[in-house]
Amino acid sequence: MRLILTSRVLVFDSGVGGVSVFREITKLLPSVSIDYLFDNKFYPYGQLSEQQLITRLLELLPAVIELTQPDLLVIACNSASTVALPALRNTLRIPVVGVVPAIKPAALLSKSKKIGLVATQGTINRSYIDELMNAYAPQCELYKLGSNKLVQIAEMAFQGIEPNDKELIAIFEPVMGRIDTLILGCTHFPLLKKEIARVTEGKIVLVDSGIAIAQRVKSLLISDCKQRSKKPGGKIHHRAFYTEDSLEEMLNQSLLNEGFSSLSIVNHQLG
Repeated sequence: MRLILTSRVLVFDSGVGGVSVFREITKLLPSVSIDYLFDNKFYPYGQLSEQQLITRLLELLPAVIELTQPDLLVIACNSASTVALPALRNTLRIPVVGVVPAIKPAALLSKSKKIGLVATQGTINRSYIDELMNAYAPQCELYKLGSNKLVQIAEMAFQGIEPNDKELIAIFEPVMGRIDTLILGCTHFPLLKKEIARVTEGKIVLVDSGIAIAQRVKSLLISDCKQRSKKPGGKIHHRAFYTEDSLEEMLNQSLLNEGFSSLSIVNHQLG
């Protein structure tokens, strides 16, 4: 639909994990401009309490939305989605899309009905995982694998630092031979999909939420454009924003290689 051509989406995470969501949105909607905000000043979000995280997002995101004027916000972070979505939806005037671990599709794909979930320690221990299992996969047995280390490995891999296979094998060894389907329950982990497939010897189907998020974004943008009858827009322009001026040169270059035409620190009073 031509009306989507005018849309701008803000994708948000604490680190570079949300780039995996950015990739899926650009594949499905190549004519949509995307701003990517990562809150590196407070990375990783796993170190914050739930109230600290909610307070941080309510402080940061309304101000950045005022700056960038997006049509839609994607919270490309499982920790933030599980804790702060209700507060954000009550505060913001634009649609907000969150991230939910792909338990339902994993349950449908699994032949053995033994599935795994790899996520951060914070996400693994939240009660909503059990709620999702009861709702969408009551017939399945879930193996939980908590790893904050894998987030760090993904951050480094995005900058071109090759992951150590021995470290990856040690992380996934507890579920090898026990499951046939693995949910990548953090947006960082699809950045390592090839490496994870290699160390698990292709014996496990890997599932993530990226495509589903992109499809949801498309649906909401179509609905929004119909309501507002927007006029055709200009050139596609992807931008990246961060909150603390401490980026390494390799990270700068990786973001530019990803397709972001500019990298900017948000105003200090926002961050």
